[in-house]
Amino acid sequence: MFRLWGKIFKDNHLLQDAVIPNTDPELNRTRKVFSSLEEICRQFDLSNPIWLEHNIKEFQHRDKTRFYQDSFIESIDFDYLEIHVIEED
Repeated sequence: MFRLWGKIFKDNHLLQDAVIPNTDPELNRTRKVFSSLEEICRQFDLSNPIWLEHNIKEFQHRDKTRFYQDSFIESIDFDYLEIHVIEED
């Protein structure tokens, strides 16, 4: 099973979190990440963040990244959204 953990932080405090499972065997890892991130953003009522170069590199190396204001088109009322792969097939 693939699971992605999304967390919203403000002032070093966890405001919201969600774990999204994805069991679709037809999807590759990248599609599972994007699909799960879309679901996290839907649950948190956010627009999908833009993947910047540092997000891609960080995610490739650590299976985790943080999206700050520069990754969102609209203004956000928190410091960052962090996603982390916590389980893979």
